[in-house]
Amino acid sequence: MKQLIFPPFLVPGDKVAIVSPSGKFDKNLLKEVKKHLEMWGLKAVLSKNAGAESGTYAGTSKQRLADFQKAMDDKEIKAIFCSRGGYGVVHILDQLNFDKFNESPKWLMGFSDITALHLLFQSHGYASIHSLMGRHLCMEEINDPCSMYLKEMLFGHLPQYSLKPHKLNRSGTAKGILYGGNMSVFNGLRATPYDFPAEGTILFIEDVGERPHCIERMLYNLKLGGVLNKLSGMIIGQFTEFDEDKSLGKELYGAIADILKEYDFPICFNFPVGHVTNNVPLICGAEVEMDVNKKVVTLNFAAHK
Repeated sequence: MKQLIFPPFLVPGDKVAIVSPSGKFDKNLLKEVKKHLEMWGLKAVLSKNAGAESGTYAGTSKQRLADFQKAMDDKEIKAIFCSRGGYGVVHILDQLNFDKFNESPKWLMGFSDITALHLLFQSHGYASIHSLMGRHLCMEEINDPCSMYLKEMLFGHLPQYSLKPHKLNRSGTAKGILYGGNMSVFNGLRATPYDFPAEGTILFIEDVGERPHCIERMLYNLKLGGVLNKLSGMIIGQFTEFDEDKSLGKELYGAIADILKEYDFPICFNFPVGHVTNNVPLICGAEVEMDVNKKVVTLNFAAHK
């Protein structure tokens, strides 16, 4: 299984579009996001409706679709940076057209509800970056490690991640194509044209505000759907803003480990990805190698050709 098409990496002076395809975002913070990206040597352009409001959304579906389509179509735009997630991408997912994008592919950045857009891009054969968004840039220090990882990644310098082992990890080495993101979002797109391929995938998962039994139910969907037995490896990220469910008989990570115990692929728990400050960027659709052992866990991106 080959990695997906990488859009061109950026060079100083490239244009980046700031869009809000999901939830509404503070107009004043948009200016800070623009300023931050410009400190990276990029020319940041605010989409027309990036600060719009329609209920909890960043404008109507029509406005959000128009902004995102324009960013995809513009040959001068080299990357699309999402201001935030929330909910709303599903409203426009099947209306986006890739005809002009195919002529000038560009990187997509974001996480949470943006997982749906990552799956859309991957269904068209393009890699994209699961990463921090606008609020993170505004709230964290300029030299925040995750921001620096993203900056370096955009300019073509791919990181190697190393972290301490977790007691629930399963040792081993795996090579595969990296897919994943917010669990409830990609679970909602299972059995659609935007579903991720299982064979040869190293799957990463995270979520926020989901009760443990709901996470367990979604994992059983992957199990009963035949996904888990085709994976090459799993990365268990951060699950936040929930209360442990005593009815499961154990904490969430333990319940996840129980479901996965019948499989023999390597598993890394407590990876820094999710609705947390330490949310490192990951290239969805990239070939990676994961090594899990008792001393350290490493994740490497294969050299892009």
